[in-house]
Amino acid sequence: MSIADDFDLQNFLPYLLNQAAEESSLAFQQVYKDRYGMLRTEWRVLFHLGIYGRMTAKEIGSRSKMHKTKISRAVAKLAQRRFLTRERDANDRRVEYLELTTAGRQAYRDLRAVAADYDTRLTARFSAQEAEMLRKLLRKLAGGADG
Repeated sequence: MSIADDFDLQNFLPYLLNQAAEESSLAFQQVYKDRYGMLRTEWRVLFHLGIYGRMTAKEIGSRSKMHKTKISRAVAKLAQRRFLTRERDANDRRVEYLELTTAGRQAYRDLRAVAADYDTRLTARFSAQEAEMLRKLLRKLAGGADG
């Protein structure tokens, strides 16, 4: 016996956001996975270091809202592939600075170009005003500067 339920899952905002995120990232995910064998957290760490330069895992976590355990695993994988270096702080051994190697910077530049092209193709289905409004609303939901 089923009970009629009028909850509209297809219009539940968290569900819609998740569906949109999954659908919109699939093709880009295939690129970083096929070219570099990376997982999502690895490309996100790579991009943070590519954009901001030398950082700690804690700083990446603050900016990306990724859990420290996931960042730690991603850092280990990227270091194993020689995409980043790890340097302990001389005054505080608990602090480790991360920086891209030449190979890491090359992978970042390659994937950055793919990401820019992918972003252009994704937003092509919207007008310029719609694309900007979508970005603004998503930043607001994410608690960004426009929030």
